Amino acid sequence: MSRRSGILEFAVLGLLRESPMHGYELRKRLNTSLGIFRAFSYGTLYPCLKTLVGNGWLIEEPGSAPEEALAASLAGRRAKIVYRLTAEGKEHFEELLSQTGPDAWEDEHFAARFAFFGQTEREVRMRVLEGRRSRLEERLEKMSASLARTRERLDDYTLELQRHGMESVEREVRWLNELIESERAGRDQRRSAPDSPAPQRDSTSDSTTSSATSSAKTGSNSTTSTTGSNSTTGDEDGLPRLRGTSGGSPPEASGPPDPSEDTTT
Repeated sequence: MSRRSGILEFAVLGLLRESPMHGYELRKRLNTSLGIFRAFSYGTLYPCLKTLVGNGWLIEEPGSAPEEALAASLAGRRAKIVYRLTAEGKEHFEELLSQTGPDAWEDEHFAARFAFFGQTEREVRMRVLEGRRSRLEERLEKMSASLARTRERLDDYTLELQRHGMESVEREVRWLNELIESERAGRDQRRSAPDSPAPQRDSTSDSTTSSATSSAKTGSNSTTSTTGSNSTTGDEDGLPRLRGTSGGSPPEASGPPDPSEDTTT
């Protein structure tokens, strides 16, 4: 199996791990999500799918209702087939994800591996990133040495092209340094942490506040009732009671009028 076909199989397994798809959807995702597959065709994809099915890593399922599949067959069209990852295929893909050897550092394979870093363990990501950085640093050293030897024999445009290639490698090395530092700092864990839930009201506090409010209302009603009782509330025998004093105590019962207090003449 060639290196490129191995990368394609890895990418197909990774995409189908997310959800089942038919061939057109797979090709579209490979083109949009993984730029390294922009130039490949159905003539490359379908043999790969057949190989994965033959290995037991994928299964084929009808992608439409039976009557629609029959109509497509009668019309000479190929019925849609949906490809689904099997348990064995998932296990094989996870095994591929755990590999950190030199193949994972090369240009095309690294791009495919990086596209599925969200499904890769943090320790494996670190080893792949560090291996890729090491490979690029070696490449940069060779390019610098080659440029130093041939600088005098190159025309201006070839020299600029060489410099452009070196600058591209240097930019990727700086990018890898930032990613490695982020992984070491655990920044990826903070980014993947769920948003903090909205603060919930304390039921105990609400209960205490409600009780205090209820008690205040009860006390207010009691005061009002007591005041009203001193002023207008009837006696136990139903007779009206005289207005109480400022202290709230009932007035002393008055006796018969004193003749000496009579002011009438």
